[in-house]
Amino acid sequence: MLGLCAGLTGMRFAVDGRFQAAAIALLISAFIDGLDGRIARLLRGSTRFGAEFDSLSDFLCFGVAPSFLLYFWALKEGGRYAFLPCLMFTVCMALRLARFNATLEESEDKPKYASNFFTGVPAPAGAGLALFPLFLGLEAEKLGIDWLYKLTRLPYLPSFTLISTAFLLVSTLPVWSFKNFKVPAHFVLPVMLGTGAYAAILVADPWGALAAAGIIYMALLPLSRLSFFKLKKAAEDLQEDVEEPAP
Repeated sequence: MLGLCAGLTGMRFAVDGRFQAAAIALLISAFIDGLDGRIARLLRGSTRFGAEFDSLSDFLCFGVAPSFLLYFWALKEGGRYAFLPCLMFTVCMALRLARFNATLEESEDKPKYASNFFTGVPAPAGAGLALFPLFLGLEAEKLGIDWLYKLTRLPYLPSFTLISTAFLLVSTLPVWSFKNFKVPAHFVLPVMLGTGAYAAILVADPWGALAAAGIIYMALLPLSRLSFFKLKKAAEDLQEDVEEPAP
């Protein structure tokens, strides 16, 4: 409920032209979304009602609010067709969340390696990718890079990010979920240092850090797909070895 309220507040700030406050409100809703399921499982309070309410909240915060923000950020004066990317993104987000809910019971029958992957880009990450022009524009405004700021306020880049992210949401691309992600022992220290460094940058320069995170996430998608099919092949080879009769 707090996440839902944060998403609605972000939309209100967008109407007022307070885009930094609107982006912060959506970041708060994303942070809450990352915690609510874990807290429910720790308290043993997971229910079907909670799962459905979570999806409805996700739809508004990550499906409606990002397109709403970008519409007021750059697409409002873009002509009669400028609203179509917003429409496409929101519809694809609804389809992505509906598909996720429909396959909740089927996930128990998935092979172990597949449980570490989402089918398509998850809702919070999709919202972050779609909002890349807003993050980049706020960073350019902060640094005084006028040409880049004006570029992000044109309808072309926001339209591209909304449409491309919409396709990623409804795709069958296997994407790392990071829920059961285990870091190899020799990578633990570099990952901890990198995480600490990114957290410091996020506090000092949030818009630049968020824009960079979107680029890094996009770069990881091909690696995620490669990892999925590598694990799938290894599991199939193991299954063949088990089923093969002894000589």
